[in-house]
Amino acid sequence: MNNIRTVSDTKRAFYHIHTRPINSIYRRVVEELMVEMHLLSVNVDFKYDPIYALGVVTAFDRFMQGYTPETDKLSIWAALIGAQESDPNQYRADATALEAQAASLAVKDLTDKAKMAQESSGDDPLQSCFHAIANNPKFKYSRLLAIGLYTLLEKSDATAAQDSEGLKTILSDFSEALRLPKDKLVKDLDLYRTNLEKVAQARLMVDEMTQAERKKREQRAAQTQTAASGSKNPSKDDQVSDS
Repeated sequence: MNNIRTVSDTKRAFYHIHTRPINSIYRRVVEELMVEMHLLSVNVDFKYDPIYALGVVTAFDRFMQGYTPETDKLSIWAALIGAQESDPNQYRADATALEAQAASLAVKDLTDKAKMAQESSGDDPLQSCFHAIANNPKFKYSRLLAIGLYTLLEKSDATAAQDSEGLKTILSDFSEALRLPKDKLVKDLDLYRTNLEKVAQARLMVDEMTQAERKKREQRAAQTQTAASGSKNPSKDDQVSDS
């Protein structure tokens, strides 16, 4: 009987690949994503899916936006996927392929593919993904899959993705066609969009604090330089008194 990996096993694997500390504002995001992926990977009903991969890639890129140094960000990505015993390059390749296809489709074409999923597997990557989801009675839904679906919509029509009423209709079409839980889909995407706003606000606050601290250091350095310059160049009165 195979031993099921634990969360601790996954975390150890992660920090074996990425050995540098993670900036505090991003650490919670990385660890929550790592644990979420781990719990899915050990679920007997979970199966890797390119739309899920797109959700993982999108969540990582959006929440890690602005992370420096860039080399550490690349290392964190490799560690996140490697710790799940998966290939980070496959995630990127599958996500890129679906994004490119979605960008060439109108929203109606996108939803029509979903509606045809139960009957046809099609001959393109996206149709195949939809077919596999719709025809798997034990398909394991996840928040990351929902993010992947939303990203497809964004690539197809960014304006439609921001239209609250229109989005509800599209998500309803997706949930019915792919046999996904509508309430969870809507709730997960509402939370995702809210969290993106919170992270953006936190990032802005950190940037403002960093800039303020930089200005203070520059002012202190200028004051120190001025004081040092004054001590090297005594005033005329001091020169007269010395003579």
